[in-house]
Amino acid sequence: MTRVAHPAVAEPPRPDMFSQARVVGNQFFLSGMHAGSPDGPVGGADTHAQAVEAFRRIADLTEACGASVDDIVVLRIYLTDITEKAAVGRARSAVFSGDFPCSTLVEVSALVEPGLTVEVEAQGFLPISAA
Repeated sequence: MTRVAHPAVAEPPRPDMFSQARVVGNQFFLSGMHAGSPDGPVGGADTHAQAVEAFRRIADLTEACGASVDDIVVLRIYLTDITEKAAVGRARSAVFSGDFPCSTLVEVSALVEPGLTVEVEAQGFLPISAA
């Protein structure tokens, strides 16, 4: 297993607790990405803006693993207000095209930091040339 980082995605405050991204064989796994920052959520309370930031982090970490967003096969999306699913869908559609990843979207009562409304977890396979 290889721990992977990207300079545009902050490491967790306690890196001894979890990894943002891991490559295992020909697969990569990304922890849930959200729009959290020391100054509060990127995008404020706007779920679409938060989703855009979460997907940017997903794309950056995927690239750091040696893959592209087209190599993501599974997304798990956690949303604090299910009525905002269209906002998340718009953000997702700006990142993915063609055959979309398999996806789960669930409503949760809260995320790790106050004000966060969406979190996205991903996994996929490295391209054959990178594996």
